[in-house]
Amino acid sequence: MAVVDAQNPRVGETTCGSLLQKLQEIWNEVGESDEERDKMLLQLDQECLDVYKRKVELAAKSRAQLLQALSDSRLELSSLLSALGEKTFTGVPEETSGTIKEQLAAIAPLLEQLWKQKEERVKEFTDVQLQIQKICGEIAGNSNLSESPVVDESDLSLKKLDEFHSQLHDLQKEKSERLHKVLEFVSTVHDLCAVLGLDFLSAVTEVHPSLKDSTGVQSKSISNDTLSRLANTVLALKEDKKQRLHKLQESATQLIDLWNLMDTPDEERKLFEHVTCNISASVDEVTVPGSLALDLIEQTEVEVERLDQLKSSRMKEIAFKKQAELEEIFARAHIEIDTEAAREKIMELIDSGNVEPTELLADMDDQIAKAKDEALSRKDILDKVEKWMSACEEESWLEDYNRDENRYNASRGAHLNLKRAEKARILVNKIPALVDTLVAKTRGWEEDRGISFTYDGVPLLAMLDEYAMLRQEREEEKRRMRDQKKYQDLQHTEQEAPFGSKPSPARPVGTKKVVGPRANGGANGTPSRRLSLNAHQNGSRSVTKDGKRDLRPVAPMNYVEMAKEDAASHISGTDTVSASP
Repeated sequence: MAVVDAQNPRVGETTCGSLLQKLQEIWNEVGESDEERDKMLLQLDQECLDVYKRKVELAAKSRAQLLQALSDSRLELSSLLSALGEKTFTGVPEETSGTIKEQLAAIAPLLEQLWKQKEERVKEFTDVQLQIQKICGEIAGNSNLSESPVVDESDLSLKKLDEFHSQLHDLQKEKSERLHKVLEFVSTVHDLCAVLGLDFLSAVTEVHPSLKDSTGVQSKSISNDTLSRLANTVLALKEDKKQRLHKLQESATQLIDLWNLMDTPDEERKLFEHVTCNISASVDEVTVPGSLALDLIEQTEVEVERLDQLKSSRMKEIAFKKQAELEEIFARAHIEIDTEAAREKIMELIDSGNVEPTELLADMDDQIAKAKDEALSRKDILDKVEKWMSACEEESWLEDYNRDENRYNASRGAHLNLKRAEKARILVNKIPALVDTLVAKTRGWEEDRGISFTYDGVPLLAMLDEYAMLRQEREEEKRRMRDQKKYQDLQHTEQEAPFGSKPSPARPVGTKKVVGPRANGGANGTPSRRLSLNAHQNGSRSVTKDGKRDLRPVAPMNYVEMAKEDAASHISGTDTVSASP
């Protein structure tokens, strides 16, 4: 071996051969004999043999220890597999496969993996058993758990774990159902307390302290005792709600009857609108907070007592108020009634006490309804009467305007009167057709009802006939006036003929122009004036309740106050210039 090492020395390395060669060089230099050299070489061989023996013994001992460790590892592996419920495990080496260290190296990670799996499995068992124990305590009403669950480490199989999980799932389902019932009960108690005006926290705290809103959902009590007490609380509150609603509805009915009897205004009724809105509601329909509070019911009862005391003293006031409403409807419809007699009859009925107040007011309401129907049937005719009277007013104003000799002067507001005159002529031209339509509608109305259509006590057809007659007389008067003027002009011309015509003064050139006959007359140059209803040209005819004719006032000639401006600029755009108005 030394020779081999000496023959193949590695450069820079110290081997047995290199050392032996070095020793021989030293011996050669010293001059050692061959005997000494053989003796020393034998000694070196013996020492090497002893070293090998010790190494073999240590290797044998180490092998025995490794075999024991391998046996223990296999035993531990089998125990873990049994506890975890694993019949086979992938990666376990066979006893004859590989060296001892290879087998140990193969088993070590498996053991480590199984130990970790066991620890996790124990933790899972602990968690699931702890949850089971906790839920069982909550159902039993004992949520304070002092002992931790004991895990049987000899059976950590998945089958056993699934059994615990199945048990936990059933318990969690039961807990969820119980918690849902508890929350439903608590919500119902909250709504009922809000409607009844009660303290919700006090109500649920009496059942169990954990039911307050400040506590979490999962921490609320779900025991059988809590569910039973909550159910009883809900029943008691519902019964209280039913009784209060019945009491409030009785008071609200009386309140509405008194309101209707005394014709209470809407402003006062709105003060108790939150009470009367539940007059026909069922128990389940009343959900507004405070709507059945005791103080609200007491206020309603107090208001009923107050109105009941005022009932007798306000009957006359209410009756006269309805009578005034009835008179107003008739007045707007221009229907004449005997108001004094009606009021005297109401006083007699109330003072005699022979008629119930409700019956009297109901009868007056019927009269008001009939009056409204009557007014509605007359509306179309009355609207046309108003148009007719308005047209008569414009006709009267137009005649006054046409008689004004200075109407074409460039005064302030003259252009506005010109515009109004044009509109008035258009409106006046429509009067005959309007009168004809009014007569036809009035006759149709009278035929349908078999009575005469009166306007403030005067038959409307008589008014229209009188207007037509006056209009005809006025047209004839106008015709006579025109003929007379023509005759006078002719006489004046004959008198001036022997002396020659009188020259007219020169007309100054300027911006002002006088409106000719076309501006307010027909094509022949004569003004087209129409008669108004009254003879004084100050307004149109109307009839009062006692049958007397009076005059409807008209507006002044100038309606709009204009700013300072040159009125001539407005007049210059009119029709042809005429020397005579």
